[in-house]
Amino acid sequence: MDVLRKYMPSREEMAKNKYLAPIGHRFLSPELWRFTRRSVPRGVALGLFAAFIIPIGQVFLAAFLALPSRANVPLAAVVTFVTNPFTLPFWLVVANKVGNFTLQIDADGPALANSAIETGAWSKFAEFFELAGTTAFGFAVMAVIAPSVGYLLSGWIWRAVVARKRAKRLKVMEARLDRRLGSQ
Repeated sequence: MDVLRKYMPSREEMAKNKYLAPIGHRFLSPELWRFTRRSVPRGVALGLFAAFIIPIGQVFLAAFLALPSRANVPLAAVVTFVTNPFTLPFWLVVANKVGNFTLQIDADGPALANSAIETGAWSKFAEFFELAGTTAFGFAVMAVIAPSVGYLLSGWIWRAVVARKRAKRLKVMEARLDRRLGSQ
């Protein structure tokens, strides 16, 4: 978490952003910047939703959605970078595969009404729209599934980290107590 905090923008920096200026005062609420067991999974889920639902301006969408849901704003903004210009080709292929799997589109059985379009001069145009449609639908499916999985995973990871820190603290306290009792 310290590494994330180091590279995340501060509350004041986000409040001064020219795009966020109209509602910048809302970003100064400390509850939106705390890492709690409820705000972290919400931030991850909103960030993943914003990352897959629109290709441009995901950070702002995640920040706006984080306000009413009391999610961690910086975490929601950082998670949107799952989709970036370097990973976009990978996500396009994945979204296309998800869309094809979900819609069960087979290339072997074109409809009779579309046979003239698919064999004529418009064939490349029709292929492009079929590809774009299945990819867009795949992104919509991923915008629903990825936040759900991210919410559950981040909740479990949060609990594991907190449990580990607590166990470590208890061992230190136990060692101190043993030293005190041993010295008497």
